[in-house]
Amino acid sequence: MVAAGHWRDYAIDMGADLAVFAAFRRTSERPEVRIEKRPALRTKQGAFALVSEHGLVLKRGHELPAVLAPLERRLMRLVEE
Repeated sequence: MVAAGHWRDYAIDMGADLAVFAAFRRTSERPEVRIEKRPALRTKQGAFALVSEHGLVLKRGHELPAVLAPLERRLMRLVEE
């Protein structure tokens, strides 16, 4: 998404119990989306979560490709013939 021009910047943060990938529209704003991995939740709701700019959990799951599906839909564009 950075290479496609949808995001301008990204950040990676790693803690003892959390790893976060945050994508920004602009560097000075809050992240548009965050992809969080919490290993403590792997047996319950799933270790991965897609979180919106406002802090709402958009998708949660055990497998990363399923959690990233809403983001991948944005890359799909209608090709005219």
